[in-house]
Amino acid sequence: MGRKLNLDDLTGWLPQLTEEEITVRDTVRKWVAMSCLPRIRDDFEHHRFHTGWIPELAAMGVLGAPIQGYGCAGISNVAYGLACAEVEYCDSGLRSFVSVQTSLAMFAIWKYGSEAQKQKWLPKMAAGKAIGCFGLTEPNHGSDPGSMKTRAEQDGDAWTLNGSKMWITNAQVADVAIVWAHTGGGADSIRGFIVEKGTPGFAAHDIPHKLSMRASFTGSLSLQDVKLTEADRMPLAQGLKGPLGCLDNARFGVAWGVLGATRFCIERVIEYTTDREQFGVPIAAKQLVQAPIADLASRYVQAALLSLHYGRLKDEKKLTPVQVSLLKRNNCRLALDAARTARELMGANGITGEYDVLRHANNLESVLTYEGTEQIHTLVLGRALTGEAAF
Repeated sequence: MGRKLNLDDLTGWLPQLTEEEITVRDTVRKWVAMSCLPRIRDDFEHHRFHTGWIPELAAMGVLGAPIQGYGCAGISNVAYGLACAEVEYCDSGLRSFVSVQTSLAMFAIWKYGSEAQKQKWLPKMAAGKAIGCFGLTEPNHGSDPGSMKTRAEQDGDAWTLNGSKMWITNAQVADVAIVWAHTGGGADSIRGFIVEKGTPGFAAHDIPHKLSMRASFTGSLSLQDVKLTEADRMPLAQGLKGPLGCLDNARFGVAWGVLGATRFCIERVIEYTTDREQFGVPIAAKQLVQAPIADLASRYVQAALLSLHYGRLKDEKKLTPVQVSLLKRNNCRLALDAARTARELMGANGITGEYDVLRHANNLESVLTYEGTEQIHTLVLGRALTGEAAF
């Protein structure tokens, strides 16, 4: 048997990465191998997120990584993407924690908050001493956030919030929630608020019986006559473009993250099929096994190089929302296909926790949906290409 080529070799992107980006990737990869992979299976089965990882992520500079200043690492978006991929090599739930903390909660404060809000929250969040969540989706309003029912009524310098949010990562452990609410009739009236844990009328609740993202906190938020002040409103968040700008930023990290899940599943199925013997030979020697693995590897290389290219555009502030939709749609579909194909090629063993590919598949069913469903991103692309909106 000849030397087996690994996916990093096949991608050939090492000469295109900076020294800092390689260091970030290798540091997070080593941490995942030593701290995360040995326990993730048990955490997933017991519906548990290991909070001990939070200070370790902070120590590596992953939390708030691309943000400049305020105790954040200020690394390139490519370096952050590589970190997300290494984290999701372990589990999508762990990467979701990183994404929500960094690309949604911290980004919202950095992009739309006042200087006082940035100084109060960002250093603590970068250090893992304050956890954030992002309250946009509602029980009956997901793909159409402009129709949200949560309301904020103003009386002088005071605001009163009422409503509920659903499918909120980190909800149960968040020290601060970014909550979006209507202050009038249309989408232009949407404003963003910073709501601290312990505020009267504000509560988080579990979502029971999850079959996906089991090693992740996922909850709902309820707001009943929550009293805030003008100092709690993010002054630069005006209209729907506020939360959509946050989602666009988060989708980039999601698209990079699923490359890690894809790589895990491809590596695991190669390992399995070269060890598993039937009819006197490894099943990897069979054409019907090699063909789907080759297809997945080809698609992985294409997705990785596209991610790198788009990451460079993002660092140059040239990446468009349509390109982000394309990247999220492409990479998430690949990751789910890789997990499902790996499960199929591994036969009955593929359904067991021992091999982890079905755990990834279960998680990726959620990743395909959140931060914009595949159908919504399809329509975003369709509108951009044809000029016709089909939402």
